Amino acid sequence: MMRALWTAASGMQAQQKNIDVVAHNLANVNTTGFKRSRADFEDLIYQNQRSTGSPATNTTQVPTGIQIGLGTRLASVSKLFTTGDFSQTGNELDIAIEGDGFFQIQMPDGTTAYSRAGAFKKDDQGRIVTPNGDPLLPEIVIPNNTTKIDIGSDGTVSATQSGQTTPTTVGTIQLALFANPAGLFSMGKNLYKETDSSGTPTTGTPGQDGLGTVAQGMLEMSNVSVAEEMVNMIIGQRAYEANSKAVQAADEMLQTANNLRR
Repeated sequence: MMRALWTAASGMQAQQKNIDVVAHNLANVNTTGFKRSRADFEDLIYQNQRSTGSPATNTTQVPTGIQIGLGTRLASVSKLFTTGDFSQTGNELDIAIEGDGFFQIQMPDGTTAYSRAGAFKKDDQGRIVTPNGDPLLPEIVIPNNTTKIDIGSDGTVSATQSGQTTPTTVGTIQLALFANPAGLFSMGKNLYKETDSSGTPTTGTPGQDGLGTVAQGMLEMSNVSVAEEMVNMIIGQRAYEANSKAVQAADEMLQTANNLRR
């Protein structure tokens, strides 16, 4: 069987996964805080038919060898944590991170998840929570008779209660920073989970120790560029088509060999 059949087939499989990644990016073009993914590929092992530097004669060596590659495969799907565009909403509980860092979210099982999406709400207890009802950490409770919420760039949350003119500090937002954010595990729902690859997070006050500041009334949008993803989709489609042509060419060569007559 010709190597070209399996080599080209590996290329087709790789481009299928590439298009899957592109489609996921495009599907989340309007998802708050979404970070686009990129498919990274690597070549497979080679069949070494003649080694570089092997003797050609008693006094000469072969300058280049003969290595036949066997295709490609998906090596990783990396998250690109570049900052997305900011959208001004005017909503008191919409918060964007300007710079590095993640919001800390308490999950129902007691573990901590991390997010860049700052579209927060209030629950029936006055806690600041995600749209799915998971509370922000450290927990911040807004009093029931609050008429105005102010959030400073350093994460200080103040509430002005009915009948008062002076706001009262009710809590402080803290952010988490990872040595390798690309190593985080994507859980869906705009949430990430710590892994051995991401490293242990360091937490602190926004604007200090390398952490970004927070902006009230703003949302960080997806960092997906539709134009770039459309180009990637066209490239992937054409690469898939080229590999399918290689399969067809190898099949036709085998057919020609089978039809040889003495």
